[in-house]
Amino acid sequence: MAYQLMLFEATILKNAREKLGMTQQQVADKARIQLRQYQRFENGERKLTSSSFSIGCSVLEALSIDIAGFRRGDYVLSEEFDSINELREVTKNNDQKCHA
Repeated sequence: MAYQLMLFEATILKNAREKLGMTQQQVADKARIQLRQYQRFENGERKLTSSSFSIGCSVLEALSIDIAGFRRGDYVLSEEFDSINELREVTKNNDQKCHA
């Protein structure tokens, strides 16, 4: 379940970044963290929710994601996804790309 959560988090971050038209570097700069650190969150290598509170909040704010809503799970399904199965397929594809 934790691994699945990491993939959901990664997908949420990537979707939010792409909707804003930002690069990973721009998000990292806005959140005041290293690019590689942000990439680990977006690639699912590291959980945002297990990072420090300050870093987690900075990343969410950089992406204009409501912190409380993120914690409640309001962002698990994007309006771009019609079903949980579609979201699972996207996260599966993202995971395969990460390990290719």
